[in-house]
Amino acid sequence: MRWLENLRASTALLAQSAHAVHVGDQESDIFDLFAVARRLGTHFLVRTRADRLADGGPETVAEAIGQSPRRGFYRIAVRNRKGEPSEAMLEVRYRRLCLQTPKGKKKRYPDQMVTVVEARERQMPPDRDRIDWKLITDLEVGSLDQAIEKVQWYALRWKIEVFHKILKSGCRAEQSRLRTSERLTNLLAVFCILSWRVFWLTMTNRTAPKTSPELVFTDLELRTLDQLVKDKPSADRGQPTLAHYLIKLAQLGGYLARNSDPPPANETIWRGLTRLVDIQLGVIIGAQLVGN
Repeated sequence: MRWLENLRASTALLAQSAHAVHVGDQESDIFDLFAVARRLGTHFLVRTRADRLADGGPETVAEAIGQSPRRGFYRIAVRNRKGEPSEAMLEVRYRRLCLQTPKGKKKRYPDQMVTVVEARERQMPPDRDRIDWKLITDLEVGSLDQAIEKVQWYALRWKIEVFHKILKSGCRAEQSRLRTSERLTNLLAVFCILSWRVFWLTMTNRTAPKTSPELVFTDLELRTLDQLVKDKPSADRGQPTLAHYLIKLAQLGGYLARNSDPPPANETIWRGLTRLVDIQLGVIIGAQLVGN
């Protein structure tokens, strides 16, 4: 019911629902969602969980897409369980087919025409789970580029999941005890900005590590980090980079910064940023009390 309520509520807030695509994980693989989206004039892209009958049977969706011709390959960057980067080669298939309405819902919904896009690694990698996605969408897919586009859309969902994790686990939004909805809304607005910054810092460190640190840190934050986390005597500083200071920030949050360690994750960035803000407030207050 939450998925259907969110679908209706978000569609009502959109000025042009026909231009929106609602992306969901396997929990949203509900026939009702497909039918309600069509009634509302909006679109969906969902990862399948149930292996339904395709085109009335006897084949299932998995069997039908498995027998479809391979349309091409898609290479993506991934990380193994140790955080080490590598590449995955995905076989891409797609097929237009009809999903039969479940028996208990035939009076409410008609059969649904959908497109199934499969992105799957041929072999099981030794150091991580195999990527095996079967995506259902009401949008038509007529080329490899369009199929890859849908895979990219679904991949963005994980970033939203991480953002919500920071919002709930880092900011502890669910533990707030404000008495009015207005106050709670204002608090969540601030938490969203904080969560975005933590997530942005983490991802920027991985995508643009050589960026100037002044892009994300104030001068006071940089000087504070230099005082709190000293550089190794043998380290060749050169031109300071964003990655250099983000590792310092993560070290405040418990990151060990060993050569074999993966890049710092959101949790250590969050803890480090929390501690940095506390210390920075102390520096500011101390300067006001005793002078520079």
